[in-house]
Amino acid sequence: MRHLSVDIETFSSVDIKKSGLYKYAQSPDFEILLFAYSFDGGPVEVVDLAQGEQLPADILSALQDPGVIKHAYNAAFEWYCINRFWPSPIEQWRCTMVHGLYCGYPMGLANVAKALQLEEDKQKMSVGAALIRTFCMPCKPTKANGGRTRTLPYHEPEKWALFKEYCRRDVEVEMEVARRLAAFPVPAEEQQLWVLDQRINAYGVGIDTDLVNGAISLSESINQALMEEAVQLSGLNNPNSTKQLTQWLSEALEEDIDNVRKDTVEALLQTTDDTKVRRILEIRQELSKASVKKYVAMREATCADGRARGLLQFYGANRTGRWSGRLIQPQNLPRNHLDCMSFARDLVKARKLDAIRVIYGNLADTLSQLTRTALIPSPGHLFVVADFSAIEARITAWLAGEEWVLEVFRTHGKIYEAAAAQMFGVPLERIVKGNPEYELRQKGKVATLALGYGGGSGALINMGALKQGLTEDELPEIVQRWRAANRRIVDLWYTVENAALEVMRTGQAIGVRGLIFAREGDGQQDWLTVRLPSGRKLYYARPAIEFNDRGNEQLSYQGTAMKSGKPERTSTWGGKLVENLVQAIARDCLAVSLMRLAEAGYKIAFHVHDEIVLDVPAEHADIDAVTNIMGQPIDWAPGLPLKAEGFVCEYYRKD
Repeated sequence: MRHLSVDIETFSSVDIKKSGLYKYAQSPDFEILLFAYSFDGGPVEVVDLAQGEQLPADILSALQDPGVIKHAYNAAFEWYCINRFWPSPIEQWRCTMVHGLYCGYPMGLANVAKALQLEEDKQKMSVGAALIRTFCMPCKPTKANGGRTRTLPYHEPEKWALFKEYCRRDVEVEMEVARRLAAFPVPAEEQQLWVLDQRINAYGVGIDTDLVNGAISLSESINQALMEEAVQLSGLNNPNSTKQLTQWLSEALEEDIDNVRKDTVEALLQTTDDTKVRRILEIRQELSKASVKKYVAMREATCADGRARGLLQFYGANRTGRWSGRLIQPQNLPRNHLDCMSFARDLVKARKLDAIRVIYGNLADTLSQLTRTALIPSPGHLFVVADFSAIEARITAWLAGEEWVLEVFRTHGKIYEAAAAQMFGVPLERIVKGNPEYELRQKGKVATLALGYGGGSGALINMGALKQGLTEDELPEIVQRWRAANRRIVDLWYTVENAALEVMRTGQAIGVRGLIFAREGDGQQDWLTVRLPSGRKLYYARPAIEFNDRGNEQLSYQGTAMKSGKPERTSTWGGKLVENLVQAIARDCLAVSLMRLAEAGYKIAFHVHDEIVLDVPAEHADIDAVTNIMGQPIDWAPGLPLKAEGFVCEYYRKD
């Protein structure tokens, strides 16, 4: 088996950050400028396609040859772009970015090179971003540049020579990263799943462009009116400015207001009687809801055939391996509970502002709730939407061996009622509507959702306990009662934490509830790993034992900063480790269902957390067939009771 490492530089007038890879590469002016490659770790060659050079015959042959494995960092980009001109099956590609993510390293070639502590001559050139802006994007015509809209090699020959060296360096860095990680391979099942992920992303989902354009048009009309009203009421130049508005509110209310976040605005509306302040706060809420960023993102990402592609990032959450969202971010679309939703969609498409206000009251809220309905199936198709029921609670109980919880899921499935019965010593049959004991269900529900990972009263509050009518004084008792009823789950937190610390102290592998904790490395890299029941591993890079504020030992590792994506030191503990493990196993259950559904011939439009959205011909849209597949036992999870529920719809929505 031979190996071909590849990096390309490309041009397109489409903004890839806003529109994504697929629309970018489908642009009529898209072209590949440079093609750098190396066979089997040999010297890197750069083919200057922009200046008329041609790919060698052996490269053209290798791109199609199943005996040649193609490697690239973010291989989805190279694979899709190259296939615009030369065929190269996705099954023959390997992604070094995914390999790095699998091993617990951050996204981005520069970041992973830094995390691996590669020598400076084996890291990316720092001038890359500037060179990409120069040659890969349109430029603004000026008098100085002769009015051109694009910089070609002959315009900047010295920079072009540097750009070729930059392309060469990327291949060298990618190969070094791959070499450093070679002893810790991505499992074959994950490679197959990545291939499926590329097919899902390339297939995409339909966008209702009439709804999108109508929403944007209506929003623009009301935003202007709201801003004019806010200016008149407040006298501010820009009432949408956080700084200006917080200062104005502080003066108007004669108290320190340091932010205008959603929860702060809601709290102020409940406490102030000042008519002007209330209206300003209401306008703030409306402007926030009237934001049509999602609709704009949809418009930007929609390809010529009316489909948005590339909405999922494989291994986007590298602590668990879960997918993350891209472009329109399907993972955080607003929920919907509108009546007559189809009629509301028709009104937005027709841009009937007055009718929407009369029937639905608030345009901003209406547009927000309709956001997810802009995702539509193919013509003649319907969406089949199915998700796992209470999967994290099921897996937590399965890992811990909390038998009473598992029995609930194997039988009637009323986990909130059963939790309340266990917590308060009340017969299950008493917790039904009409009985005074039914109010305990709410406590069982919030406890089940919030407390599985070691949280206390704060976790209950974050889960909305206070908004659901519970008082802060009640919360400690709820925590205590839930833990008393779920002693095996509580034990799991400490067992997992102790196993991780013991492995760090001794270097000896430890098995816990079907998990294997181990210390792995090769002298250059060092990880604490956890082998999951599926066989996949979680990698905690550069682990160490530190001491917390209480003087107790705790595990730390090299994580990834949320905003910058750069390596940073992160500490963890038993409850958090259990959360990682449970969510990772839930991800693996989803992965099994994705593969099973694909093998059964279903087209997967996208998926969100534990929910799968299928694009199915109307005559074959059978929700029972889909949920039956998702509820089938998994070989590596004996005794885990899985159940899926769902519905069929003409546009994406919540049931």
